[in-house]
Amino acid sequence: MVAFGVALLFVFIAELGDKTQLVALAFATRYRPWLVMSAVFAATLVVHLFSVLLGEILGVALPIFWIKILAGVAFIGFGIWTLRGDELGDEEKLKQTRFGPFMTVAVTFFLAELGDKTMLATVTIASQQQSFVPVWIGSTLGMVLADGLAIIVGAMLGKRLPERAIKIGAAVIFIGSGIFTLAEAFIGR
Repeated sequence: MVAFGVALLFVFIAELGDKTQLVALAFATRYRPWLVMSAVFAATLVVHLFSVLLGEILGVALPIFWIKILAGVAFIGFGIWTLRGDELGDEEKLKQTRFGPFMTVAVTFFLAELGDKTMLATVTIASQQQSFVPVWIGSTLGMVLADGLAIIVGAMLGKRLPERAIKIGAAVIFIGSGIFTLAEAFIGR
């Protein structure tokens, strides 16, 4: 029970104001809140399963440089894609695309979480607690609770903000996160 509580608390705190929370907020302005929440939950389950497994196996550290490089480039790509926009336009037409909104949110969130401080926090907690399931469930719940707050705010703001402002704001978040992640990779090396 201690491992669950530690993971929940520290991941919740680490996620507050984090780039993945901003990603969830940005998606909540565009898609239905339940869709964003379910995609975030699915991505979080997978990435935290991976994080806890790494923490359990490696015990101490991750070779994070290349993960941060890939994540940084992906963020910049997502930002450019966001500015360019979807050719099909509205959410109903997006459902006809190959991946659809759920997979778009889940994959983006998964990639955004790679090398992120909450992933590293989960790896660290797992290496210290050595309690696989409680850390996995606790860290996932902490993340989903923090991102749930962002999704609620995004859903409320999305009804009041013009679509162009949302698109530009989301692109700035992605590109800024990409630049920050790349800088962090090289500075930490």
